[in-house]
Amino acid sequence: MSIYSYFPGCTLKNKAQELDECARLSAEALGFTLAELPEWQCCGGVYTAAKDEIVTKLSAIRALAAARDAGQDLVTICSACHNVIKRANADMQDKDFDFKVNNYLKLDHPYHGETRVFHYLEVLRDKVGFDKLASMVKRPLAGMKVGAYYGCLLLRPGKVMQFDDPENPKVMEDFIRALGAEPVVWAMRNECCGGYVRLDEPKIAWDKSGRILANAKDMQADLLVTACPLCQYNLTSNTDYDMPVFYFTQLLAYALGLKELKEAEHGKC
Repeated sequence: MSIYSYFPGCTLKNKAQELDECARLSAEALGFTLAELPEWQCCGGVYTAAKDEIVTKLSAIRALAAARDAGQDLVTICSACHNVIKRANADMQDKDFDFKVNNYLKLDHPYHGETRVFHYLEVLRDKVGFDKLASMVKRPLAGMKVGAYYGCLLLRPGKVMQFDDPENPKVMEDFIRALGAEPVVWAMRNECCGGYVRLDEPKIAWDKSGRILANAKDMQADLLVTACPLCQYNLTSNTDYDMPVFYFTQLLAYALGLKELKEAEHGKC
């Protein structure tokens, strides 16, 4: 059984517990284990683009170094955590950044970007394989039309994330097919939901998420799936549209016969 170091992130310990729990259950059923890193800290939530910014990225580097020391690849699920950790790891290729980080952290073994970072969906695609996943489905989602909502952070910047084609991704659609459902390909599946703008300008986030939901509804999606707790919050909080939004791991655990679907109510799991 493959073992991966696992960085859950803060939200998966409170508001997005279903995202975390369904991921762990499904992993064991599919033949791999998520070994939660001890004493992990918040990744920072948002990647800071300033090249001289060090402090906000240190917790991400600590997690990466801990996975390296365990001799394991690092797996994330939350889109924001994945974006921050993978981009911070890429920053270690900059000699000046590498020097400052290691001078600050004073690790027993300096870290130089050795850890490979995978999103859970990449593990399903590249390690488990969607053909194997399809063969293990106990409750096929036949007749269900599912819209994959990627949002921003899984896909961009494309050269660093290397997750999928940022303009025409397909990993989530392939995942949906493996579960027996019909993926809905729609125009706004990789558009921003409004993100943290919700805190200062809620109307902007409301309008952006509303356009996303309207497009999904026009394309006759029965429901949406996402990997991002913030996206899930913005979309489910827009009550102009009666569109269920599940975490992709919830559909996975349901299709594998491990859990029933538990729909979030207005952003609360």
